[in-house]
Amino acid sequence: MSRGIKVGIIGTVFGGMLAVAGFGAYNIYSGLAGGGSGGGSGRTSTAAAPVNTAPPTLQEVSETATDFLTAWSARDTAGAAKLTDSPAAATAALDAYAGQAHITQVQIVPRPAAGTRMPFNVTATVSYPGLAPRPWTYSSSLGVGRDAHGRPAVTWAPSVLYPDLQDGDTVVTGPAKAPEVDVVDRDGKVLDAAHYPSLTEILKQLTSRYAGSLHAGTPGIETYIESSDGAQTKTLDILRKGADAKLRTTLDAGVQAAAEKAVKKATGLAGVTALDTGTGGILAVAFTPSTGLDRALMDLHAPGSTFKIVTAAALLTAGLKPGTSSPCHSGDNIGDGKPYTNVSPDNPDATLQWDFEQSCNTGFIKKAGYLRPDTLTDTAVTYFGLGPTWYVGTSTLDAVVPGGTGDELTSEMIGQGNVLMTPLNMASVAATVREGVFHQPTILQDSGVIEHRTQIPTTPLPPAVEQGLQQMMHGAVTEGTARPAMGGLPGKLGAKTGSAEAGTVQPNGWFTAYRGHVSAAGIVLQGGHGVDSAGPIVAAVLAAS
Repeated sequence: MSRGIKVGIIGTVFGGMLAVAGFGAYNIYSGLAGGGSGGGSGRTSTAAAPVNTAPPTLQEVSETATDFLTAWSARDTAGAAKLTDSPAAATAALDAYAGQAHITQVQIVPRPAAGTRMPFNVTATVSYPGLAPRPWTYSSSLGVGRDAHGRPAVTWAPSVLYPDLQDGDTVVTGPAKAPEVDVVDRDGKVLDAAHYPSLTEILKQLTSRYAGSLHAGTPGIETYIESSDGAQTKTLDILRKGADAKLRTTLDAGVQAAAEKAVKKATGLAGVTALDTGTGGILAVAFTPSTGLDRALMDLHAPGSTFKIVTAAALLTAGLKPGTSSPCHSGDNIGDGKPYTNVSPDNPDATLQWDFEQSCNTGFIKKAGYLRPDTLTDTAVTYFGLGPTWYVGTSTLDAVVPGGTGDELTSEMIGQGNVLMTPLNMASVAATVREGVFHQPTILQDSGVIEHRTQIPTTPLPPAVEQGLQQMMHGAVTEGTARPAMGGLPGKLGAKTGSAEAGTVQPNGWFTAYRGHVSAAGIVLQGGHGVDSAGPIVAAVLAAS
């Protein structure tokens, strides 16, 4: 006891006696240095006796465990280690526990043994220089087996000292490896999973990925688990709180709250994403259930007629105009291709603008002759940044626009076939139309971490294409299928509805739109018409921006 650590087992009186609750009348130990005991510890043997391989009795378990806990409390490392099946490993671990964790007193309350295990409660006193001693309480357990000589022995494992310790781990008290991190929105408001449940995994990812890149903040003094590679894997207690570092995101707490509320009202599984159209900054991410798959960033589906924005861009680039004649007739096809149906009424006088506003499939498909097999793929990547990997700062899935011929081409023109998008992708499409140029979405605002982003080279929309798309999307709000959801909102508006067949009874409902300099897109699985299912979600998010 050269370091002057006090000996104590809670509820135990030392003076030659140790009463252990729940064990009945067992032998009494006090200040044991070598782990010896009177009657029942099984420490005597003869050379001729066979090695005992039977499981230890309950009495052997109780006595051996109690001997070990008594020696540990007394800081009798040698005595405690002798009572294990691995004395060298136990000695090193016990010394590290006292020294590196700055533990100056250990009080242990054993609980009744069951089978070959004994649980116990620990109250350790952590005395770090410059700070008042602080109690640290926890529960653990140990197992008792037999050593190579057949004697009862504590089965050594790091978890004896603390239940979460693995091989190579050490309990350390000192400055934390890094300061605690507050993830904040673009205005500095702290974001937490309790208030914004859809951000639970995103907040974890951001903290894990970028905490080491932040220079602000002061580490606290903590008791923590340090792994063999020197990493801090778990904080066990905080003796002195540091100054938290701030990880600044592009999120907006008000828009996020509106998005969380909106998706909960959906009739099916839903997801929505909102963007600052001028920067690509993600303002909100929400989905249901918040404990499930992230349907805003990580769930690819055919986007249905919302993809007609990209198709319209390809057709306008090819020389067509919003006023180009494009009759709408349900059942039309191209050559021997499959016929397509419309939810819009037939209109022999329809223009491309009307087809967009009313979401006429065949009016678009009849213009397939203006497109090459790779035109949609090229348009998607050149103007909208769709296809390449986006470095967003949190996990996302990337858009798929493979291109094709025949039925695949005509299906892709209306957002079916093998085209796949997330709400993040479609919110970005709307944002590109609003600004005339693609801004890569990101959730990071902090300059210390966004420098690692890889920019995707794109081309601004040609002025005539930009103006045509804005005209068509605005018409969908004032004259078309988006009007029921968006008609009451002020500001510069544009939208596109969509319904995508998914092999289910009801198609998936899609909606993407912009208002001012905020865009949003949403999906409701098996939601039916997008204006009825996803439309109210997107409108609510835009109204909060």
